[in-house]
Amino acid sequence: MERLMTIEEVAEYLRVPVLTIRWLRQDGRFAPAVKVGRRLLWEETAVNAWVEQNREHAS
Repeated sequence: MERLMTIEEVAEYLRVPVLTIRWLRQDGRFAPAVKVGRRLLWEETAVNAWVEQNREHAS
């Protein structure tokens, strides 16, 4: 089974505050979450795919 990450784990992984993840999600600019009860969880591969899509390319 795929590893599911909490918002705190995602924030730590990306080295940003939890509020940044919340803001990006509410703005529709973050990887889709999986809702389990009242909790939001992210598949690790979805977070990694989001990172790749948002990678800055050298010009």
